[in-house]
Amino acid sequence: MQKVKKESRFINREISWLSFNERVLQEADDERNPLLQRVRFLGIFSNNLDEFFRVRVATMRRLVDIGKQSKIVLGDMTPQEVLDQIQKTVMSLQERFQSIYERLLRELDAVGVHVIDELQLDSVQGPFARDYFTSELSPLIVPIMLSKDKPFPYLRDKAIYLAVKMTVENKPRKTRYALLEVPVGSNPRFVVLPKRKGLEEDTYIIIVDDIIRYCLDDIFFMFEYDKIEAYTIKITRDAELDIDDDISMSFMEKMAKSLKERRKGQPVRMVYDERMPPDLYRFITKQMELDDDDNLIPGGIYHNFKDFIKFPSVDNELEIHNPPALVHRHVDVHKSIMQVIRERDILLHYPYQTFNHFIDLLREAAVDPQVISISITLYRVADRSKVINALINAAKNGKRVTVLIELLARFDEKANLRWSEKLSEAGVRVIHGVPGLKVHSKIALIHRKEQGRIKSFAYIGTGNFHEGTSNVYCDEGLFTTNRHLAAEVTKIFEFLKHNYKRFNYRHLVVSPYSMRKQFMQQISTEIKNARLGKPAYILLKLNNLVDQGMINHLYSASKAGVKIKLIVRGICSLKAGVKGMSDNIEGISIVDKYLEHSRFIVFANGGDEQYFITSADWMTRNLDHRVEVACPVYDKEIQKELRAMFDIQWRDNTKARVLDAYQQNKYRQTRAKKKHRAQIEYYTYLKNLK
Repeated sequence: MQKVKKESRFINREISWLSFNERVLQEADDERNPLLQRVRFLGIFSNNLDEFFRVRVATMRRLVDIGKQSKIVLGDMTPQEVLDQIQKTVMSLQERFQSIYERLLRELDAVGVHVIDELQLDSVQGPFARDYFTSELSPLIVPIMLSKDKPFPYLRDKAIYLAVKMTVENKPRKTRYALLEVPVGSNPRFVVLPKRKGLEEDTYIIIVDDIIRYCLDDIFFMFEYDKIEAYTIKITRDAELDIDDDISMSFMEKMAKSLKERRKGQPVRMVYDERMPPDLYRFITKQMELDDDDNLIPGGIYHNFKDFIKFPSVDNELEIHNPPALVHRHVDVHKSIMQVIRERDILLHYPYQTFNHFIDLLREAAVDPQVISISITLYRVADRSKVINALINAAKNGKRVTVLIELLARFDEKANLRWSEKLSEAGVRVIHGVPGLKVHSKIALIHRKEQGRIKSFAYIGTGNFHEGTSNVYCDEGLFTTNRHLAAEVTKIFEFLKHNYKRFNYRHLVVSPYSMRKQFMQQISTEIKNARLGKPAYILLKLNNLVDQGMINHLYSASKAGVKIKLIVRGICSLKAGVKGMSDNIEGISIVDKYLEHSRFIVFANGGDEQYFITSADWMTRNLDHRVEVACPVYDKEIQKELRAMFDIQWRDNTKARVLDAYQQNKYRQTRAKKKHRAQIEYYTYLKNLK
């Protein structure tokens, strides 16, 4: 255990996020994973990095532009120092990415899956590629000739462009430049080619970019040239929304306007083919007024590797095969789920257990003549949302349906505007939350008339009402008719409908009003109990741990002797295991086939353990600037399920990495001879529950 400088109490959140994305890249490098899953992890890494630049790097750039006044605490780093470190780290990760990609191509080759380029097409595949170009791509391609005398065209965020150079031998003045966008919005990025004679068992795949390169002469046939070449570039733009303060506009109108303006955000990164000729590179960067401060990053031949998430499923043996989602042991899919919830609390663990139970609850409520009303908060939903359909059906059946849709859900703003209109047209009451606060809680409430009284059925979760992500995100969802919890969920919806109303909560922990204070008090209780010699420990599972006030209090708890175990998937600004500061804190991060998204906390509480599931990470934005809900878990059976999850994950010595002060991302070694992989073992645990 090494000493760390006193002032270096925190890891900068941006640098910690890059460390998390390195763990994703490690999964692409992990030979224990199926080969096509490793390829898709490259896509996840790339997609993560795109969003990081669009949001976090854009924010740092804005802080730098503010000047000296922006010298806020960022883990002892100024915004410019953060940007410099980001550039250095990203360059290193890009080199590693390229190395892994090239190795994966060799491994795919070895098992008969060949990703080839335009120079490797044979006499059958070449004409096929040209026909594909003519029928599918050519109508969508509009080349733009570039000139110093004309304004440089606007390059869209997330699009792929080919910068084209045409030259005539010994006539440099006749060199021409052009730009064209690769049409991959509605077209696949990968095309499976015809088999080769004698190699019918093998599969040949070409990337659309290379089909276009193969057909460049068809696009520019009218120009004189001896050589024509194309190099990929991609621009990432600032994705922060600047909301207009025009009081004559509705919030939805302001959002629609802001989304249009987002498309014009300032460039925060340009990734380009490092083989690009210097003259073409100089021309593009000069015309776009970019310099080294704009994160100009050399890369390989291809960009937008996020498309590799959809790499073709060409060989079943190379795929990952997840077991089917389990039906909860207390649920009979042929009977009323509301009846089951009347009898007992149920906690669903996604994706191990099926999200269909929640869909079934909504569908049952939609047609039940005794159901009066349904209320729900929506942050992100699926493209073809069964949740939305059930709510619309409920409204058509005469139920009072209230839906809070968070219009500021990043990158889902446009979809949420569309859903707002569709729900409103169906007679649903749509509300858009609290001015200045993003609503991130995951709650639903059903009121049913039973024997002359109102019976309330509540749902409180850690993840979105999204049947797509529920197949790959690990989350918790509590169904309950506990009158105290249901009454307080009712209070939250009253507040969301009428922002002037304020309520006290004795059971639920609600931000921004009480969550920080209450969890601080819980930590203080652990400190007090440790000094009295009582059981004192904290088990904390989060996506992100960033808030410095909470971290400092955890440091104080560690010094007092409170044993703290952290499972943090993403950003962790806390430095674990530092002598004199965090000796009693250990941390791991698990990155595996499912995305760890659930959040829950266990406090020893002097031997009478307290359990909470929550929608909130311990970040300043969640604790102070969002409506979040943490829910106590009172049912002893469910407490055992949560504790088993934590213990199983803590045993993981296959996909767990150690969270330390130096972000080394070392795979965790334990004394156990047996290999433990938490996500597989927890599925087995739930399957065997009686």
